[in-house]
Amino acid sequence: MGSGSTSSGGYTGKTQVFLIMMENHDWASIKGSASAPYINGTLLTTAAHAEQYFNPPALHPSEPNYIWLEAGDNLGITNDLGPILNHTAETNHLATLIEKAGRTWHSYQEDIDGTVCPTDPIGKYAPRHNPVVFFDDVTDAQDMKSAHCISHVRPFGELAADLANDTISDYNFLTPNLCNDMHDTCAPQNDSIAQGDAWLAANLPAILASKAYTEHGAVVIVAWDEGEEPSDGPIPFFVLSKNVKAGFSSDTHYTHSSTVKSVQEILGITPLLRHAADADTADFADLFTTFPTP
Repeated sequence: MGSGSTSSGGYTGKTQVFLIMMENHDWASIKGSASAPYINGTLLTTAAHAEQYFNPPALHPSEPNYIWLEAGDNLGITNDLGPILNHTAETNHLATLIEKAGRTWHSYQEDIDGTVCPTDPIGKYAPRHNPVVFFDDVTDAQDMKSAHCISHVRPFGELAADLANDTISDYNFLTPNLCNDMHDTCAPQNDSIAQGDAWLAANLPAILASKAYTEHGAVVIVAWDEGEEPSDGPIPFFVLSKNVKAGFSSDTHYTHSSTVKSVQEILGITPLLRHAADADTADFADLFTTFPTP
């Protein structure tokens, strides 16, 4: 456990959001799978979930989908090349809109050490799964010593202290490493679905027991980045909240644009980013008894 993040955070009196990203599985490969007892035995009964959640049409591999979740579009990125090649000067994206609104954000990433802006792979950390490091206004134009980046992009191990100290930011983007996000097949499980399921079982309860969730009404989203290429899904998607319809199954058509739109609506962040503003983009209101707003 780390000593807690270095940038300003903590409860602002408004709804907080956690977005946990997993990898590369269709819902059909996880629903009912013996490798996913936590997802099928716990999340399905305590969360609301989507049966028809898709990555944007034909959008593969991972990186463009993560960029979409930050910007409401892939911004022309169609590959998994690193930030040194795919970085952008675009400032109209979620983290910057959050800061402009006077609210706070963190990206918690497994396997980084918090001493540099992590634009390069470290251990099983993959920059392509951490979209904020592609934006020059976060990284001070790809400066590994960027204080702005380092203060906001923190080791996942610091999350426990931030939860315990009630210093969680308004928006929290969480990425397990390549073993724990269901991307790679690794020891000890040697089963990518089982490894990711075990990671969720080990880490979600601390979030759900925190003041952010139990007292402040935080929304926790567990999503997958894309279907098993060339499939676009449906991919797994879960939402947890005190106001969620526990055990509810939605057949509404959702995409990553729906996630961006819903996060912005919950946080009160405007304007809606790119495809989040499309007329056919549904938000997650049908998953809640009362949809949370600031």
